[in-house]
Amino acid sequence: MLGCEMRATMSYTILRLLLFVAVLAVLHFVGVGGFLMLALAALISALISLVALSRLRDSMSASINNRLTRFRDRLDEGTRAEDSD
Repeated sequence: MLGCEMRATMSYTILRLLLFVAVLAVLHFVGVGGFLMLALAALISALISLVALSRLRDSMSASINNRLTRFRDRLDEGTRAEDSD
């Protein structure tokens, strides 16, 4: 199960980075440079990923939520076991 969770997180992260680099390259070829290029690339890639990667982001957040829920359940189970002793 951990492999699926890691896969969703890694896929989302890699696609976000690739999107940032692609926007950075386009801005470079257009002639934008320096800090403005980095700021615009971050803003534009964030807006694009908000729309283009929404399904993958939802999948990633659901898998992280499931893992945290399982972890909390194990903690509660351990606490109950200690209390019964």
